[in-house]
Amino acid sequence: MQTNWKIGSLFGIPLFLDPLWFVILGLATLNFGVAYQQWGTIIAWSAGIVMALLLFSSVLLHELGHSLVARSQGIKVNSITLFLFGGVAAIEEESKTPFKAFQVAIAGPLVSIILFFLLRLATIVIPDTNPLRVMVGDLARINLLVALFNLIPGLPLDGGQVLKAALWQITGNRFQAVHWAAKAGQILGYSAIALGFAVDFFTRELVVGLWIALLGWFAVRNANSYDSMTTLQESLLDVMAAEAMTRDFRVVDADQTLRAFADLYLLETAPSQVYFAASDGRYRGLVPIDDLRLIERSQWESKTVHSITHPLTEIPTVAESTLIAEVINKLENEQLRRITVLSPAGAVAGVIDRGDIVRSLAQKLNLPVTSVEIKRIKEEGSYPPGLQLGVIAKSTSN
Repeated sequence: MQTNWKIGSLFGIPLFLDPLWFVILGLATLNFGVAYQQWGTIIAWSAGIVMALLLFSSVLLHELGHSLVARSQGIKVNSITLFLFGGVAAIEEESKTPFKAFQVAIAGPLVSIILFFLLRLATIVIPDTNPLRVMVGDLARINLLVALFNLIPGLPLDGGQVLKAALWQITGNRFQAVHWAAKAGQILGYSAIALGFAVDFFTRELVVGLWIALLGWFAVRNANSYDSMTTLQESLLDVMAAEAMTRDFRVVDADQTLRAFADLYLLETAPSQVYFAASDGRYRGLVPIDDLRLIERSQWESKTVHSITHPLTEIPTVAESTLIAEVINKLENEQLRRITVLSPAGAVAGVIDRGDIVRSLAQKLNLPVTSVEIKRIKEEGSYPPGLQLGVIAKSTSN
């Protein structure tokens, strides 16, 4: 469920605010407002609000740097969201090469560094007595800190993305590169949590220590997500259609009348949803029940099942050896509920739908997916909200 608030768009990219963003906005305003009290209460708090908003404008420009470079590579950017720990650009796909991945990763820190130099130049022309000089100088230092912090080499930070690109270039294996960069992020995250508790214990700076620990927790959680996502992507390129398909279909006589077919199968208590017609020992095609309903019942006695059968060459099919990533992409691109799986000899080997795919991946990765959830996926034809395999498979294939 989408809880973020859309506040507009920039260069066609939707902008969202996480409700927790207002917490850090308030803390930033408090921090700057207290620091500027020498200017008087009204000016100080007004400057505090302005600085807090400029801080997040800088974060927005940082994320926009990532986004525009990604778009220049033909990659779709779904949104930019400002939240408690800064901002995040939802980039749909991975770059095609390590160098292009490096370009996307480094773009954000480069924007922050450029802002630092521009703001430092601005302080030269602003008189010393003008409070604006102090604000611009503070904003310059903040942008430098944002750049340096994000260059820490561990996912989910930009430095982790740079490290991933470098490891990808060295090893030639993008998945292995992500695992190692995520491991670096986990180590850094746990170190930050330990440091935060140490700060609390030895200095009694509870707010500072808690914030450091929260940043560490955020890093660990997201590094774990990168690691798990990569493991899932690897599975999509490892599991084949033959491993996920089922034989939940019925084979019926293509030469029988539509009346006989309806009486034998459609009046059953729990009729199969998928029927294939066969005659003379060969599969003739898929029997679409919806097509049967279009034929006048007075013709059911004379027309055969063969008359409404769709040949295997005209229906969506995949081979048993097709990777699950390709099956998912076909389901999504063609908006299908299921796909027929063919054997090397061209016979029907099985059928596969989204529920079958989720069940297969859950078994392989020990994911906690219940049979009730699998049934729901099959009936509704949609993946669980937290497992958007369509987007993942597209990114994996590319």
